[in-house]
Amino acid sequence: MTEAGPRVLVIDDEPQIHRFLGPALEAAGYAPLRALTAAEGLRLAAERSPALVLLDLGLPDLDGQAAIPRLRGFTAVPILILSARDRETEKVAALDAGADDYVEKPFALGELLARIRAALRRAGQAGAGPAAAVVRVGGLAMDFGRRIARVADGEPLKLTPREWDLLAALVRGGEGRVMTQRQLLTAVWGPAQAEEAQYLRVYIGHLRQKLGPAGRLIRTEPGVGYRFGETD
Repeated sequence: MTEAGPRVLVIDDEPQIHRFLGPALEAAGYAPLRALTAAEGLRLAAERSPALVLLDLGLPDLDGQAAIPRLRGFTAVPILILSARDRETEKVAALDAGADDYVEKPFALGELLARIRAALRRAGQAGAGPAAAVVRVGGLAMDFGRRIARVADGEPLKLTPREWDLLAALVRGGEGRVMTQRQLLTAVWGPAQAEEAQYLRVYIGHLRQKLGPAGRLIRTEPGVGYRFGETD
């Protein structure tokens, strides 16, 4: 098979997932790689350098949670979790371990492909050099050089330094990416406040109010964290 697009490594022990995802990924312009075990997936990730990894947590030889740091030991490509585990603690642990996103089984193909596109877009932006001075998403413009945020080219928003830092962390995290409460609290308040979720809820509320219609860009992932942007 001639690989016409980015390689997407699917690590999942369910053959039906591969039978479904393989043709779907090819039709979307990707070159799928198949692994039924964590060991096989780690080998392919090292040898074939995929652009993105879809990782199941319930693997027969190694729990997917343990596979994430092993992948992160040699690759920075996006890792999207595919799993039937729907507990909040599982999602948070996977994201904190280094995964970029989490999609529950059963999933809609359109949503998964949108998450893949968003993750690859973020990865491309991260590798393109210094971050843009001004980032625009859904009517929101963030001028990082001057620490100014505007909605619909209006007047600069009156944000406190902490509100700016929080909004900047969400925007820099990447459109469509889930950021856990711990990640945001650590980035904005420091490790000592990593468990103070109430801080986050209060400041997110303030940000949404000040952003007005653009407040919809900050979406809650219940029990996990927040996702920024318009990507579903």
